[in-house]
Amino acid sequence: MSGSTKAMGVLTVGTLVVVTAYTAALGSNGWLWFGWVVLGLVTIGVVASRAG
Repeated sequence: MSGSTKAMGVLTVGTLVVVTAYTAALGSNGWLWFGWVVLGLVTIGVVASRAG
């Protein structure tokens, strides 16, 4: 895994932690979860394209 791919993975996991903390503190926000899902899918796509 290259440095940029690893950084994107760390960003995705970090964003998950932030969105989860936001949800626990202030209640669920569908747009935040939607954004995280999109970021996760992009990350998976980048990892798959680099692996192939």
